[in-house]
Amino acid sequence: MKEVIELYRRIGGFQALHAAEAYDVLKEAVEQADLRFFSFTGNLVATGVREVIADALRRRLFNVVVTTAGALDHDIAKAMGARYMAGSFDLDDVELGARGLHRLGNVVIRKEEYGPLVERFVLRFCERLWGRSVATYELAEEMGRELPEDSVLGAAARAGVKIFVPGIVDGAVGTALLTCNDLARARRGGSRLVVDVLRDEEALRELVHSGKKLAALIVGGGISKHHVIWWAQFRGGLDYAVYVSTAAEYDGSLSGARPREAVSWGKVKPSARTVYVFADATLVLPILLKSL
Repeated sequence: MKEVIELYRRIGGFQALHAAEAYDVLKEAVEQADLRFFSFTGNLVATGVREVIADALRRRLFNVVVTTAGALDHDIAKAMGARYMAGSFDLDDVELGARGLHRLGNVVIRKEEYGPLVERFVLRFCERLWGRSVATYELAEEMGRELPEDSVLGAAARAGVKIFVPGIVDGAVGTALLTCNDLARARRGGSRLVVDVLRDEEALRELVHSGKKLAALIVGGGISKHHVIWWAQFRGGLDYAVYVSTAAEYDGSLSGARPREAVSWGKVKPSARTVYVFADATLVLPILLKSL
């Protein structure tokens, strides 16, 4: 894979050059930064990039993950045996729905291999959660101990990488946790689970303030991207930042915002090494992470 990076460097223009520069920034970040964030959105876990991410966490290229509820959903479903299928962006969604299929871009998922599998997994150890107050990183670790090492959650749990999910209720895992509480109410002696997101914030605050140099690989946008740079501002900003996205900045969206915009907020240092790779993450991440 490093040969591909060097080929990109020799190409010397456009996003090929940005990808080579991203490798340089991340290589220095892995060597120099003690707090290394990896932020990504759940859709990537619906693809084979899932295993690439798991391998990066197993090797501790990063020590903190911030992601979305969908990442947990797809990771659990696949670990439970779901078979995601290659499809097309142009499939007939009315027909798919009638056949009991979900479409995620050009990935097709059987309905019974998504929500029901995630719910079955969560409810399997539901009673262990009753009466407890847990942060999302604690919940992710507990789930990860029940999953294989080639899963994102499983690799992170074994490597001691904390996974934060600030939008935990925005997916099948969150709904399954609600069902878990419904069962607690229905059974004598059951008491509900509380997911304490402020405990996550306390842990992030401690991590950021104890870090000497901060780095982040931020793939995609939304809540997972913003949560990383939001906390970085309380330590003076990121020292290294690599963004990979196809979002445009001209609608003022956070997802499309370049690292230079974050400088004005104090979320990225003016002296930071940064690069923005405007490309599909499924093309870029395997090359970047395997090269590292």
